[in-house]
Amino acid sequence: MIKFDRLWETMKQKGISQYNLIQDYGVDKAQLHRLRHNMVIKTVTINNLCCILNCRVEDIMEYVPDKES
Repeated sequence: MIKFDRLWETMKQKGISQYNLIQDYGVDKAQLHRLRHNMVIKTVTINNLCCILNCRVEDIMEYVPDKES
């Protein structure tokens, strides 16, 4: 599973809020919802976030293996 918990930490470090992403950078509210819930997002969204935050992919997301049943 891909988790976006690192995104919120990186945003805090960079001083960029969800409000800033929406108002200043045109990030869609639905995309933020998908990120908050670790849902599928497009790679173009990941690219845009990395550009906005001036960071690497691993600063906003990580792979966590699914637990076995």
